[in-house]
Amino acid sequence: MFKSFAIWNCVAMWFPVHTMCLRVHAARQRGATLLKRLRHRDANVSPSSQSAGRWAQTCQALIYRHHGDPSLVVQLEDAPLPPAGAKDVVVELLAAPINPSDINMIQAVGGNECVAQVVEVGNQVRDLKTGDWVIPRDAGLGTWRTKAVVAEDDVISVPNNIPLLAAATLGVNPCTAFRMLSDFEELKPGDSVIQNAANSGVGQAVIQIAAARGINTINVIRDRSDFLQLSDRLKVMGASHVIREEALRRPEMKELFKTCPKPKLALNGVGGKSATELLRHLQVGGSMVTYGGMSKQPVTVPVSALIFKDVKVRGFWVTQWKRDQSHDGEAFRRMLDELCSLILQGKLTAPACTEVHLQDYQKALEAAMQPFTSTKYVLIM
Repeated sequence: MFKSFAIWNCVAMWFPVHTMCLRVHAARQRGATLLKRLRHRDANVSPSSQSAGRWAQTCQALIYRHHGDPSLVVQLEDAPLPPAGAKDVVVELLAAPINPSDINMIQAVGGNECVAQVVEVGNQVRDLKTGDWVIPRDAGLGTWRTKAVVAEDDVISVPNNIPLLAAATLGVNPCTAFRMLSDFEELKPGDSVIQNAANSGVGQAVIQIAAARGINTINVIRDRSDFLQLSDRLKVMGASHVIREEALRRPEMKELFKTCPKPKLALNGVGGKSATELLRHLQVGGSMVTYGGMSKQPVTVPVSALIFKDVKVRGFWVTQWKRDQSHDGEAFRRMLDELCSLILQGKLTAPACTEVHLQDYQKALEAAMQPFTSTKYVLIM
């Protein structure tokens, strides 16, 4: 086992001994052609079968051996690909996002999310076949590379006729949004949800899933030069209201609640004062669910909110939810089926994404760390 803090560290959480590799140059060229077809929604892009001997045994992966600035500590290096066992599948990663959590892991342990295509299966694999698209069941894959040998039970299939970027960004943000909208309050059409970080990947998924269910969303974003442009984009997705953080304490909120019911649910991805302001607008007995802390400030709960409004303050981590459901996987399967149905209906789309070739990873890492980033950088293999 590697003792360095490489991308293999993340792999150890998900694949204890396996490593993942990029193909050699000629194979990458074939992959580039494949991805062009995938972007045009061609689902039949993979050869029906490949033998292990026909695939390159060494390739490349993004590795880090020390914590620090991702643009400095992450390196693109050659790495071995182990042979596939009877219950393993060989997958080629097609696209892998750079999420804020990935950056934080490197700054404090790369890549938790992806969509991959099965290119080879072991002779005891039951439910997967070559050409299937899969996403990780758990975090810690180390997805910033393009090929892996993984246990069948460590991945779960998704339709290969949904857009590539929607599939690549499916496993974390939409799942987080889905569970928070489903598990904490009984929300019915006409009810309201308030959220900060509304332009984040989770926030955009919340807007779209809520809109599909007939639920109003009050979406809070930080003021910026392109506020009106961003507001319009969120409203096109289905946002009922988009407001600046500063508006949360202004009289205009009273005007808003004349036409929109006070929210039963508040979703907090920021922390600090922003979370406190969300609490002020909850209905009596409502819930605030914290899933992130981008401000790096603690959540402060006013005593009055607890005594006089009986609010519930909860936390949510989708990785733990997936692990809690790992004994049967049916809840995860049902959730993915519903999310993919929304995607196929055009009711759920990927967040704004910028595609970056793996070779340009440093530019992508640097850009992903900039403030007010309204796009998700996705590594295309």
